[in-house]
Amino acid sequence: MPNIKFNYLYRDAGNHKNYNSLVFANPNNIDNQDLETLIKSKLIEGSWFYVNEWKLPDLHFKCWDNEIDHDWHEFESLEYTDAPPTQSTSITQFKQLIEKANWQQ
Repeated sequence: MPNIKFNYLYRDAGNHKNYNSLVFANPNNIDNQDLETLIKSKLIEGSWFYVNEWKLPDLHFKCWDNEIDHDWHEFESLEYTDAPPTQSTSITQFKQLIEKANWQQ
């Protein structure tokens, strides 16, 4: 089975966006659709997550306004890819981090 690409972004209060995609090795053949279902069940209000808890690169802008900006990042999509992994952790390890998330919905 191919690797899995995780697409996400940070959207600040002014609706400026930083996008990122990470490719995880998929040695245990985790199903993309099952993983997406898990991710969506763990998102804050169906869209957001904390990158530090999922050990992903932070996409915040350098300019920060404590009154209107926030810590959350936004899940965009998952897809299969033949691209080589960009992460040292596998998708199985990433999935374990997601399973531990327990935010209020």
